[in-house]
Amino acid sequence: MQTTKTSVIGAINMLGLAKRLKAKIFQASTSEVYGDPSLHPQPESYRGNVNPIGPRACYDEGKRCAETLFFDYFRQHNLRIKVARIFNTYGPRMHPNDGRVVSNFIVQALKGAPLTLYGDGAQTRAFCYVDDLIEGLLRMMAASEAATGPINLGNPVETSVAELARLVIDLTGSRSKIVRRPLPIDDPIQRCPNIAQAQALLD
Repeated sequence: MQTTKTSVIGAINMLGLAKRLKAKIFQASTSEVYGDPSLHPQPESYRGNVNPIGPRACYDEGKRCAETLFFDYFRQHNLRIKVARIFNTYGPRMHPNDGRVVSNFIVQALKGAPLTLYGDGAQTRAFCYVDDLIEGLLRMMAASEAATGPINLGNPVETSVAELARLVIDLTGSRSKIVRRPLPIDDPIQRCPNIAQAQALLD
């Protein structure tokens, strides 16, 4: 409930503020709006495959509703908006316990603990280095006002989660083993952005 409230009420509050101040406003949306996609890679035109009553729905649907609000304010109030759909990002100073797969694996490997692999590990993610993402965000904000988005920002190269686990073990010199757990409900099998729009509009 708190996750949904943060996305929806947070968007309403900030959009109201931007309207009063006549400010341009950016939404950090997410690839999770695509759910467990049936189209691969995911273009912005794809409407997604989201389970609205599943355990991940609070985040997925919260972000989808926030996008709705942004475009309603754009249409009704001519608000200057920018919406980016951010794919998996990693880099320095990630919180060790933030629950992301990169930091999870690194922390487990450094502790010599088993690396937790959900399912068979064949599910893919596309990991974007944070500096590249920030450059994309800055270019998007500097682009013409017609470039409202949503625009996918991320790395178009896929990596399997099993491949990532082996890479982390190799790079850390860890003796950690890999343990398998059941795949969580609604966990996406493939996640990779089509970034043709970002390449065309933001170079």
